[in-house]
Amino acid sequence: MKPPHNLVLNFVASAWLLFTMTGVHAAEPLVLQNVMKDLGKNMQTITDGVSREDWELVEKTAPLIADHPQPPMSEKMRIMGFMGSNMGKFKAYDGETHDQALAIGKAARAKDGQGIILSFQKLQTSCYNCHSEFRKPIVEHFYGKKDAAQ
Repeated sequence: MKPPHNLVLNFVASAWLLFTMTGVHAAEPLVLQNVMKDLGKNMQTITDGVSREDWELVEKTAPLIADHPQPPMSEKMRIMGFMGSNMGKFKAYDGETHDQALAIGKAARAKDGQGIILSFQKLQTSCYNCHSEFRKPIVEHFYGKKDAAQ
């Protein structure tokens, strides 16, 4: 018979694995949710900057999108476990976000309004495509909500 502490350790490890790999809903919001909220605020700031031709504001805000914070590794592992073979596509959208935000910053430095608008349109398209493909399944899996807008 195994010593009692090994049984407890095995139970805890099994419970953690089950929690991370199944649809157990998050008790509190994922860090990813806060990252997305901040990205949304930064997108609005860029929209405001473009509408007022405040290229300095746009240039200052673009890196906040390009180099947005990442969830902690434990959360990334949960997301990767859920995403499975779709993880490459999810990461590709994030890469597109990074690249287009850098392009926005470069265009803003050059005071190139048309370049900013073109890059911003590509950024918005990438965001839209990622959200339309992944937001609803992520929200349902991690929060048990059927309404992906929440």
